[in-house]
Amino acid sequence: MNATRTRVQRRPVHGVVLLDKPLGLSSNDALQKVKWLLRAEKAGHTGTLDPLATGVLPLCFGAATKFSQLQLEAPKTYIAVARLGQVTTTADAEGEVLRERPVELASYTPELLAQVQARFTGPISQVPPMYSALKKDGKALYEYARAGIEIERPARNVTIHALDMVLCQDADGFAALQLTVTCSKGTYIRTLAEDIGEALGCGAHLRSLRRTDTGGIGVDRCITLDALIAMPEEERLHVVQPADCLLHAHTRVVLDARESGRFLTGLRRRGDWPDAEAVAVYGDEPRALLGVGHITSGELIPDRLLSPLEIQQILEGTPRA
Repeated sequence: MNATRTRVQRRPVHGVVLLDKPLGLSSNDALQKVKWLLRAEKAGHTGTLDPLATGVLPLCFGAATKFSQLQLEAPKTYIAVARLGQVTTTADAEGEVLRERPVELASYTPELLAQVQARFTGPISQVPPMYSALKKDGKALYEYARAGIEIERPARNVTIHALDMVLCQDADGFAALQLTVTCSKGTYIRTLAEDIGEALGCGAHLRSLRRTDTGGIGVDRCITLDALIAMPEEERLHVVQPADCLLHAHTRVVLDARESGRFLTGLRRRGDWPDAEAVAVYGDEPRALLGVGHITSGELIPDRLLSPLEIQQILEGTPRA
């Protein structure tokens, strides 16, 4: 006889889990595991990390999913190790070696590294890799790549806010370059490592990648998946942080009960507020996040709103059983 399968009883969970994504899992796999552990009804992540990458991955649940786009747009910081002298089909360690070139470490003088570092700092253009999730005619580019089809990709403008380059060795003892990168949305670190390798004249591919910060959320604030799994079920919900942990850079506005009700219907409110592009709006009694908006010429304009049910569930607290 087949064993009876127990149905998981889902529950409303509102907030954010700051996960230190492990090696080998896709962002969606990590999300689904945490969603199952919390028995959450609704979930979404804030931008993908490749399976070979680790580090900061905020996972949003319930009402917090309305603010996930904010982290997609936020600058991110990575520490990467690129092996010098080898170019692969995927620009990382998973691909087949396309070509190898000798590595003359003595030629990589501080002056040369400084020149290359300056060249790749600031606004740059990148051609997205074929092994990426970007789509062409409804199919991901990696599907074409696996079929041996090369698709023309237009270059995209991205910004490298900060770049540090240090010669090192990779895990196998080969000559490598450690890159510490703070960059804008849409930057491919694999492509950056490959392009830097070409600029050095030897080629390179990515060996490891760790995201250490996204939008001001550092990896030191994150929990590992193993630690979450090891917790008793009743303790896991204490890891869930309020949705407004994603809004730390927003200007805060507090509305009284009457104004809160009108704001939640989508009406613009007038007040003595300075202009602000990003505003987190709260009700005063009780203090509760209502949504986000922006202020123009003294007018508070709603952008994303929580529903009355979501606010009530947050105020009451997610059930612990």
